[in-house]
Amino acid sequence: MSEALKREAAAQALTEVRSGMRLGLGTGSTAKHFVELLGEKVASGLDVICVPTSEVTAAQAKSLDIPLSDLETLDRLDLTVDGADELDAALNLIKGGGGALLREKIVAAASDAMIVIADGTKLVETLGRFPLPIEVNRFGLGATRRTIAEVLLAHGAEGGLKLRGEDKGTPFVTDGGHLILDAFFGRISRPEALSMDLLNIPGVVQHGLFLNMCSKAYVATPDGVKRLLKNN
Repeated sequence: MSEALKREAAAQALTEVRSGMRLGLGTGSTAKHFVELLGEKVASGLDVICVPTSEVTAAQAKSLDIPLSDLETLDRLDLTVDGADELDAALNLIKGGGGALLREKIVAAASDAMIVIADGTKLVETLGRFPLPIEVNRFGLGATRRTIAEVLLAHGAEGGLKLRGEDKGTPFVTDGGHLILDAFFGRISRPEALSMDLLNIPGVVQHGLFLNMCSKAYVATPDGVKRLLKNN
């Protein structure tokens, strides 16, 4: 998918931003375009204050002189703009391919609205083609992994469970110091039930199912950028 189209999706989302807003800044290749474009607007006088969802995004925003804060100082945000690894017609999402899902979900939940920007390959009929990231505590990893595997079996997962980065010899570590297990489903038929079952496991910190959080999406396709609204 053309980076130019991703950038156009980001530009469309930027039209939703007004001076004085408190913004959540997403993480990933498409969100990076939004932060770049926002930096240009800030340089031209746009007055916003932002909470980044990862250290990578924070570094990018700082390099562009975008004013930053945190959710201790700002307890509520007007809008979060972020990418997605998958989205369905109801704008339910899988996120976390970049490893920032916990902070992304905290920031999205603290926002009055969430807009997703993505390319057309991320749009699916049913979530689950993309592996579901599950952020877990380092302590008790073996026990947590076994319990997650039992949940996957109960939910009809077609594939296995993999610790991110283990094939490279060094597991991936999130900004919060946790690990990520990627669960290969193929198709998630009961996302709400799966969400609850995973969060009931003590070692699970959070997962990448973002359900009923996104209200609008700008999706870049070869035919241009399409705007999708929740419940449309």
